[in-house]
Amino acid sequence: MRSTGQIAASAAFAIALMLVASTLPASAAVSCTFSSVSGVNFGAYDVFSGTTNTANGSLTVTCSGGTATATVTLSKGNSGSYATRYMLHGASQLDYNLYLDPFGFFIWGDGSAGTLDWGNVSITGSETLTVFGRLPAGQDVPAGSYSDTITATVSY
Repeated sequence: MRSTGQIAASAAFAIALMLVASTLPASAAVSCTFSSVSGVNFGAYDVFSGTTNTANGSLTVTCSGGTATATVTLSKGNSGSYATRYMLHGASQLDYNLYLDPFGFFIWGDGSAGTLDWGNVSITGSETLTVFGRLPAGQDVPAGSYSDTITATVSY
């Protein structure tokens, strides 16, 4: 079974996580959904800063009806590639990425193209997952609200 949610970018260089409900068949003994979502908000980007901007968000997966072995994947977003995701403001793009770890070693994707998913974990009740965002320094972009939309999917 699958349940999907959206990670959508919002104003002021923020990546907000939005919940999209998905209904599972009534015959399913175990059901997993995203029960809580909090945004990854990078705040205002300073083009003159030499420091990578980091921010965290979270997804809470709740499984009912028993224990589920779940996997959570994230889509590519605007860029169509996991190598570098980007937010858009008109034709301008601001590069960022989402990771499984706070150091930016493991890109959170779907397990393809060198990415990893958060997966094969037994869940009884709820599990909160941290989404680690990194916005590299040194990007010369015009001021504005940049956005991207990422789809989060829980499979069980």
